[in-house]
Amino acid sequence: MAPLPPHAALYFYRYPHSTPHFLQTHLPNLKRSLSLTLRHFFPFAGKLVLPPPPAKPHILFTAGDSVTLTVAESSAEFNRLFADNDGPRAAEELHPFVPKLPLPRREGDASVAPLLALQVCVFPNSGICIGVRFSHVAADGRAFHHFMKSWAFICKERGDRSRVHENESLPPLLPCHDRAAVEDPDGLEPVFLNEWWSLASTWDKDAGPADTVRTTFVLGQAQIERLKRWATEQFANDNDSTSLRHATSFVVTCGLIWVCLTKSQEFGESNTNIISNDSDPYYFIFVADCRNRLKFRIPTTYFGNCLSICFVSVKRKELLGENGIFEAIKAIGKRVAELERGALVGAEKWMLKWKEVAELWKHVTVAGSPKLGFYDSDFGWGRPKRTESVQIDVSGAFSLAENGDEKGGVEVGLALSTRAKMSYFKAILEQSLKLI
Repeated sequence: MAPLPPHAALYFYRYPHSTPHFLQTHLPNLKRSLSLTLRHFFPFAGKLVLPPPPAKPHILFTAGDSVTLTVAESSAEFNRLFADNDGPRAAEELHPFVPKLPLPRREGDASVAPLLALQVCVFPNSGICIGVRFSHVAADGRAFHHFMKSWAFICKERGDRSRVHENESLPPLLPCHDRAAVEDPDGLEPVFLNEWWSLASTWDKDAGPADTVRTTFVLGQAQIERLKRWATEQFANDNDSTSLRHATSFVVTCGLIWVCLTKSQEFGESNTNIISNDSDPYYFIFVADCRNRLKFRIPTTYFGNCLSICFVSVKRKELLGENGIFEAIKAIGKRVAELERGALVGAEKWMLKWKEVAELWKHVTVAGSPKLGFYDSDFGWGRPKRTESVQIDVSGAFSLAENGDEKGGVEVGLALSTRAKMSYFKAILEQSLKLI
């Protein structure tokens, strides 16, 4: 079992200007605004220090620390990189636009690793792509998007005003770095550390890029609302209605994709020899933001990781049965409801459970959420035309984001090993949506 790979994201913007125009007009402000933003999000400029056990890993920031920002130019066709009308595209086409994290180095008996790398690629007279790669040790999804939106806000503000005082270049909400805000009444820290060190030796250090094809499926607002109404009607006829108020866009989309993806994996032409027991548990794994779900108060602007790992299981017979999508939605919604009664229940077994599920059982995982605001990062060139979560090429998860063109819609990013498998998944998805 490998740990979560570094998060890799791409933001594509329309930019109908030449490369010299970008270098002279926008790059200086982009760099300066990044510097100003990192003053407040300084852990990203620091490094992860991994001393030998039993010492604790920690993030260290010292004066003079910096982040690599690569500037490049591409002759690739800008629109083709994120246009899904022509079917799946090779995932490797996007990889050159994601920066690489500098390699870890040794300092004494400790390993020291950078946490963030950035790249800006100009497609002359067409567009700009901002590529990001960061370690999940530094931040979760909410914290990362807080950083991106703050960088974009400062960049746009400085670009709109020819003379702006440095002290005025502040994001609307500053991050909170108070680690004392996260209490540990159950003594989970030593448990997590022991499990981390015991499992670390079994992890692959570098999985490398996967040989996959990828596409983005866009579910419009009308489709999402219809899916919610259908789920509500199903709940009305079900004895267990505890999940009813948790049929959110995230829950219903995850239930739909979990079933469609599992069916495409089980019933595809290349998988006819798979032997499964109908009573086997099939798992769906997601992480939930805990900032507003703990007994003690944590600021919504807390910068770091504040997540609960959630495991949902449904027996194979139920998941792949006639009412599988509802069973999936109900199970996920029930797990979300349980978070309100205790987000850290069972936390001492999270890592061992993750390893057990990943190695022994069928499972699907998701990255992202429609609530994170992927499309809210406007650097002064308008909202992104498309965002891509590139780490799913390696992690095997599917990604979720809000629909960039329509409020209330959802974008689902998926990477599979062959075009045939992607086509089969698409057919199952379309058929499922017709039946709802």
